[in-house]
Amino acid sequence: MPASAKSLPPEKPVAAPAAALAAPGSGLSLVQRALRKLGLVRDIDFALYLPMRYEDETRIVRLADTRDGDMAQVEGVVTECEVVFRPRRQLIATIDDGSDTCQLRFFNFYPSQQKQLAVGARVRVRGEMRGGFVGRQIMHPTVKAAGTSLPEALTPVYSTVAGLAQPVLRREVRSGLARAVLDETIPVQIGLRGAWDLRSSLTFLHYPTPDVAMATLEDHSHPAWQRIKAEELLAQQLSQLQARMERAAQRAPVLPSSPEPVATSLHAQLLAVLPFGLTGAQQRVGEEITRDLGREIPMHRLLQGDVGSGKTVVAALAAARAIDAGFQCALMAPTEILAAQHFGKLVGWLDPLLAERGLRVAWLTGSQKKKERDAMSAAVESGEAALVIGTHAVISEKVRFKNLALAIIDEQHRFGVAQRLALRGKALGHLEPHLLMMSATPIPRTLAMSYYADLDVSTLDELPPGRTPIVTKLVADHRRDEVIDRIQAQIAQGRQVYWVCPLIEESEAVDLRNATETRDELAGTLGEAVHVGLLHSRMPTAEKQAVMAAFTANEIQVLVSTTVIEVGVDVPNASLMVIEHAERFGLSQLHQLRGRVGRGAAASACVLLYAPGDSGRVGEAARARLKAMAETGDGFEIARRDLEIRGPGEFLGARQSGAPLLRFADLTTDTLLLDWARELAPVMLEKHPDLAQRHIDRWLGTKAEYLKA
Repeated sequence: MPASAKSLPPEKPVAAPAAALAAPGSGLSLVQRALRKLGLVRDIDFALYLPMRYEDETRIVRLADTRDGDMAQVEGVVTECEVVFRPRRQLIATIDDGSDTCQLRFFNFYPSQQKQLAVGARVRVRGEMRGGFVGRQIMHPTVKAAGTSLPEALTPVYSTVAGLAQPVLRREVRSGLARAVLDETIPVQIGLRGAWDLRSSLTFLHYPTPDVAMATLEDHSHPAWQRIKAEELLAQQLSQLQARMERAAQRAPVLPSSPEPVATSLHAQLLAVLPFGLTGAQQRVGEEITRDLGREIPMHRLLQGDVGSGKTVVAALAAARAIDAGFQCALMAPTEILAAQHFGKLVGWLDPLLAERGLRVAWLTGSQKKKERDAMSAAVESGEAALVIGTHAVISEKVRFKNLALAIIDEQHRFGVAQRLALRGKALGHLEPHLLMMSATPIPRTLAMSYYADLDVSTLDELPPGRTPIVTKLVADHRRDEVIDRIQAQIAQGRQVYWVCPLIEESEAVDLRNATETRDELAGTLGEAVHVGLLHSRMPTAEKQAVMAAFTANEIQVLVSTTVIEVGVDVPNASLMVIEHAERFGLSQLHQLRGRVGRGAAASACVLLYAPGDSGRVGEAARARLKAMAETGDGFEIARRDLEIRGPGEFLGARQSGAPLLRFADLTTDTLLLDWARELAPVMLEKHPDLAQRHIDRWLGTKAEYLKA
């Protein structure tokens, strides 16, 4: 163990703050409430709450040796101190350390600070050194009495919340770290070897010695950081593997692949009425799902595929398997527009076939009138509704299934853990329903290996024939007139256009064109012969449906919309997508919006209108997103670049509501540690189950329960 990391440095006394007084009626002090807000409850939580940066208070430097921009700590005698009122009230003091002088300036100060800086007092000052016409200057420095002993370690700076000052948080973390049980949970014979065990790593990262290379702390490459990241990744892999093993012990209805007679099965009849043949990828994925449904272990499969790859067809065929076996299927989508798109397709394909069997497709949404919803709920409970499609209304308490065997969740990252667990809980008795989750956001390999390690992943990597390539153009906002000319040309050819805006109405906080204003502007420019429609999330459901129906029928030629049309909207005649303020959208969202065109035979284009800032350029991350959109239409490449730009958060969505994103490890750089954790996890669960459970509890606590969703 490194000598510097064996014990905590001496503790500095910290006065108990006034905020520590108990809040009336809460039972918790204000400090305790703030700590809970940060997720700091157990001793191990404090130990694992690592600093976001450090301050070096271990040495005093001469003023003459400092440079502009340095964070410096100096000691000197106060030679001047006064309150001035130009241009506003401020406290200005000057110190002299014998090598030079420095001015201290405070715009917010207390009488005690003025007293502390009395002329003749010797003080220790720390802050950012600035050069200027008046000489050296520090704005709002920290000031202490000189002569006290210097710390031996760097001073940690933690992320905090209102009401929780750094000195108090440092004291609480130090106390929790001292109490935490940090014995080894990774068996020596199969785990990590080396000087840095967990305790020495955490102690060092909270209180690094001043001789450490700061770059190794900032980029997490220091051996102590490597140890922490390895432990975190192992905990995550263990919890995923444990969730998979627990599911293997559960039982689901067995849905045979070939009911008798095969030719009259719903599955075979559906294949016969589809107006197109299946792609090779759809056939392959269909076989993977069929194998899962034929087992008594609940399916837990993620179906991923790029925009337009045909996930709805695969879902319909899976539903047919369940219905053939005499069970019900539920399909839940995050928005009413998307649910309605599924309903429209599946009713057309399945309703005539189900009617021959005395069955039907049911539709459940929150906007339904009570009478209609009660009728649908009754059909679900009786089993007459073999397939139930809807939004969150599907999981309401009043909806009871007769025998749910398959739950399909579209755009799964938009649903919370509790919502998915509620849908699974709709099955009766001791049986679990099979679960098929769909996502049009392809999952990069490293993410699939880590956060989706408990899932089987099926990939539709082949687009159906007839999908036309989409040309993507980046256009600066000052060239809007050229874009409008392009719109007029498309309409003249009988085509339709989407124009997507980020806001609905005026916002003083964000200077963006809004959808309503844009609709009016386009209507005025394009003339009365062109019908310009408006669609946004605040419109009543019936109005939204009427607008979409009119656009689908080509009664509306230009649809100005917010991102409500991001997924599920399918209008083959639309050939141009204009996205305004494209620099404000996420990469995955831009790709989804682009996928609304290119669905017919006509050549299609996506125009990304961007507005350079005051500097004449867009930000670095926005520039990377726009560049990726212009360079590739491959959803998997888009996903890989999105992971590089933003990290894993958006891919995971609410799946990780209870199991947070990796706090320390980085999936783009720590692939070797991830490989190590994946290899070790099954060995540890098999040979050292007690240690494995302790390791999961230490890192995840009760959050591992959420992986069951």
